[in-house]
Amino acid sequence: MTSFAELAGRLTATGRELHARGWATGTSGNFSAVLARDPLRLLISRSGVDKGELVPDQVLEVDEAGVVTSGTGRPSDETVVHLAIVRERGAGAVLHTHSVWNTLLSEAAGDGGGLDLEGFEMLKGLSGVATHEHVERVPIVENTQDYARMATEVRRALALYPRAHGLLLRGHGLYTWGRDLAEAKRHVEVLEFLFEVVGRIYSATGRLRTPRATVGEGSGGRDGGG
Repeated sequence: MTSFAELAGRLTATGRELHARGWATGTSGNFSAVLARDPLRLLISRSGVDKGELVPDQVLEVDEAGVVTSGTGRPSDETVVHLAIVRERGAGAVLHTHSVWNTLLSEAAGDGGGLDLEGFEMLKGLSGVATHEHVERVPIVENTQDYARMATEVRRALALYPRAHGLLLRGHGLYTWGRDLAEAKRHVEVLEFLFEVVGRIYSATGRLRTPRATVGEGSGGRDGGG
């Protein structure tokens, strides 16, 4: 079984790397990983810390209700969203980034409720995806300071798109997940690459693909990570 110290070290190293890539600048973003399932124990970054200087002492352990059981400080306000994703997807880690491109596209495609990513070889970096012809539908949820409501809307989006590997909060950022921290990090890298490509195409041409219907889901397989 992975120890608190080991998992916190891996989580903070991942957070610093995402900061270095420009995806979680300043105090933006939050990161979590499952320490235990029964009962659920989640490690999550503390609120208000510079992600470029994130250290294990800034990681908290919370229970299934989001109550701190180890560590000092306040967990992210979005802890309830992390817990919702862990429950709905069986995820082992959840990463939340605030890049320029994911923010731009969350606004550009926000009225359509989602964004379609299709035709790119990089899609095969997502778990269960074996072809560039896969359509990855990324749902977009309206941002709110009511975090309980946000968690409810996230659960609704995950139910509507059970094969999605990530979702966007409008004007806010990306949530993605994986069976473990390594898979979640890979999904961030794949989706952030695709967001930049699609964002640059949109900036140059004005073309943007949004889901063709408000119900249904993209093609491709699903496994325990997404």
